[in-house]
Amino acid sequence: MTERRVALVTGAARGIGAATVRRLSADGYRVVALDWCAGDDSPAGYPMASRADLDAAIASATATADGDVIPWIADVRDPAAVQGAVDAAVERWGRLDATVAAAAVMAGGEPLWAPSSAADLNLLWEVDVRGVWNTASAAVPAMLAGPAAGGCRFVALASAAGAHGLFRLSAYTAAKHAVVGLVRGLAADLVGTGVTAVAVSPGSTQTAMLAATAQIYDVTSEELAQHQLVRDVLSPAELAAMIAFCCSPEGRVLNGSVVSADGGFVG
Repeated sequence: MTERRVALVTGAARGIGAATVRRLSADGYRVVALDWCAGDDSPAGYPMASRADLDAAIASATATADGDVIPWIADVRDPAAVQGAVDAAVERWGRLDATVAAAAVMAGGEPLWAPSSAADLNLLWEVDVRGVWNTASAAVPAMLAGPAAGGCRFVALASAAGAHGLFRLSAYTAAKHAVVGLVRGLAADLVGTGVTAVAVSPGSTQTAMLAATAQIYDVTSEELAQHQLVRDVLSPAELAAMIAFCCSPEGRVLNGSVVSADGGFVG
């Protein structure tokens, strides 16, 4: 009997993270679903997911699978908290095969030289960049030590902003460029191990983050999607399908790549 694969997903309570938990669970993975569940106690200008959101995401995932999705409340800015989630996966199931670093926030709305932009950069750097770094630092050793290191995958959520400059989102643009660089550096560090790293760059996807971005620009989410050649907002499930492939053993072909899952974003 083939051993079931085990995954850690951060930012798991809603949006792309929650969709990824559902998809991986449906594909037979056991999953640790990590989220900080900050709710209204948000450092960004919009509410974060809540514990109720995380519970709903897990219930939705396990409704069509064999269960084995566990919640983990942690802030990716805290290395020890992320390490705890990795340890829980290994202690419970004896392995970690895939890690999806999806936790992120959005902030912006002013030009780079505005005083508020420095605060935005600090927040985005800590959550969107250092959070990915902390997740990789905790998860990669566990994957290297696991029973199937040659099939282990690290996937980080970047953004179309990782390849383009976005108006009045300089801090977010810088953070997502950094995520791309982090993944490329990690892939180089992993040479010859069989463990691989890839970044997935979504475009306008129907999430709370997209709604926050639309509010910054005083437009609708649908209007933002007009910057994509598909002329439509992407669904979290579509992104989760791409992430699931990146997590698979076959996903090794993408090692060191940036997958532009952005519907043809043209800026």
